Amino acid sequence: MAKHQSTPAGALWSPIHALTVLAEAGSFTAAAQRLNLSKAAMSQRVAELEAAAGVPLVQRTTRSMQLTDAGRQLVASTQGAFATIDQAFAQVRDLAAMPSGRLRVTAPVALARQCIVPLLPGFLRAHPALQIELDLSDRLRPLAQEGFDLAIRHTSTPPDTHVAWMLRETRSLLLASPAYLARHPAPQSPLDLRGHECLFYPRPGDTPAWSFERQGRGPAERVSVPLKGPFAANNSEVLREAAVAGLGITLLPDFSAEPALAAGQLVPLLPGWNAVGAFGTHLWAIRPYAAQVPRGVRVLVDWISAALGPRAKP
Repeated sequence: MAKHQSTPAGALWSPIHALTVLAEAGSFTAAAQRLNLSKAAMSQRVAELEAAAGVPLVQRTTRSMQLTDAGRQLVASTQGAFATIDQAFAQVRDLAAMPSGRLRVTAPVALARQCIVPLLPGFLRAHPALQIELDLSDRLRPLAQEGFDLAIRHTSTPPDTHVAWMLRETRSLLLASPAYLARHPAPQSPLDLRGHECLFYPRPGDTPAWSFERQGRGPAERVSVPLKGPFAANNSEVLREAAVAGLGITLLPDFSAEPALAAGQLVPLLPGWNAVGAFGTHLWAIRPYAAQVPRGVRVLVDWISAALGPRAKP
């Protein structure tokens, strides 16, 4: 019987690390991107590890992959060690005179275009050793699984499993163009919206409606109004432009409304009433929890928070 020739453990560190990244990323393509490898090179590292182990570690099909029991056992035993190494290296790298490396950031499309992208040229000029890879997506990406260093979110409550910095408070504003209001009387109460063309952000599974709250001397008065209108879109920039064009009344986050308000293209409606529940109440920067926040992440959060509002605290 042929004797299996063992491979020194040190020679397998890179393939073992590749396997742990594969387990986190969920696919060879995503893992290869995180490691800056080709898909073929990624597959070769796993194949080398399987040859050295003498057992299959990954089950592959044309559409998916999953770890075998042996693969899961190896990842469970080594993943924590690689996380400790990553953290230790990040701490050493932060001793450098300036932050360096690549930051992977994800943010919703409209929010990124309006609030984040305008800040990046100045930031990158101030920190030439940093590079930013910005993912614009309205889908909530799993940060740790997809290798993101930071996410910008418009929400009322950030996940308590993450490190979070509050960047600024936001409000939802009810708006219409002067041209629309020249053809339709301005609503005097939320219930008047039933007779108006409303441009709204559709929510899957929900009947279109806006809710408003007025705080008086007694208990808060709350009104919910069903919506009808010629247009809906899941992008605040698009809704803003439709309202500017005079299609109807819309509800927008203040950061989307501000350029059109300043230009007089839109005017606010229903003073004394606050729209509630349509959008988040704050902008947040969040990242997967770790004892050490990389210096590059810290300086980016500081830059954004200084530009958008009061200095944020984690």
